[in-house]
Amino acid sequence: MEEAKAAKNQYKQELMRKPNVVAVGAGYKIVGGQQTDVPCVIVFVRQKVAAETLSRDQLVPEKVGEVPTDVVESGEIFAHQSRTGKYRPAPGGVSVGHRRVTAGTLGAVVRDSNSGERLILSNNHVLANSNSASEGDIILQPGSADGGTAANDAIGSLLRYQPIQFETTPGPPGDCGQANAFASLGNFIARTLGSEYRVYAYRVQQVVNLVDAAVARPLNDRDILDEILEIGEVSGVEEATIGMAVRKSGRTTSLTNGSIIALDTMVTVNYGGGRNAIFDQQIVSGPMSQPGDSGSLLVDGDSQRAVGLLFAGSDQTTVYNPIGLVQDLLAVTFAS
Repeated sequence: MEEAKAAKNQYKQELMRKPNVVAVGAGYKIVGGQQTDVPCVIVFVRQKVAAETLSRDQLVPEKVGEVPTDVVESGEIFAHQSRTGKYRPAPGGVSVGHRRVTAGTLGAVVRDSNSGERLILSNNHVLANSNSASEGDIILQPGSADGGTAANDAIGSLLRYQPIQFETTPGPPGDCGQANAFASLGNFIARTLGSEYRVYAYRVQQVVNLVDAAVARPLNDRDILDEILEIGEVSGVEEATIGMAVRKSGRTTSLTNGSIIALDTMVTVNYGGGRNAIFDQQIVSGPMSQPGDSGSLLVDGDSQRAVGLLFAGSDQTTVYNPIGLVQDLLAVTFAS
């Protein structure tokens, strides 16, 4: 696997420049629907097309260096948006959001690394309105899409977030003003795919992100629970591995299970409104989410340890920030 990771790092920029590629990661080759023990560089594409319709420059090579590639159709990868009732105290896995955001998921309760105070963890695009919010802004539970109002449902205030660096040249438009989750592949192709996509300026000027994450301070510490619905209380963290059984509890799809199919992945995420952002070192699983699940905590299927923070996906994949990066960049920890 180390050889596959090294090849991914060496060739990821070249592969990401191909017009149909949305993510590049390291994993094991899948043959006939079954995972083999052959390490490879996984190239995720919006749509598989016949090789004869592509130019030489557009084709994904069978190998990069001496490492084989595996082309996987994922569809376009979007940042996610859309239990929806009011919870007091509120556990992880329920609706939450900045007052100007529709709704995402309250991922978990974490501790501030310095003060030890309990905080609400979710995504930047859920709690901080994709960089548009200010410290102290009101956070609702449930989110506004689920009937939450500032007068009746404020649960916290925005404390801090990791800014998202968007591409300098806009990409194709999404289907709403906020970052939202999967549109159907067919609708997305009808809206956005075309020759104009293939000349994005970001192919020259790339700014890479590591996390889409934010924390809020509860207005009353008694209003939040350490446990996550249908999962329980998190007890530390664990690094993701290929094939690891994982689960998440989210606002829209509740408890879902899956497995990790790629690590150390570079991915282009469509945030809507003509904004795209590139993330690296990401975790990819099969489909485990729908709109509104953004901010869900990914947990090891065999323990109560946190693995990642769900923030984006497509009809075929779900994408997560590694939890170690989230902890480091937001200065938070989980009880262990």
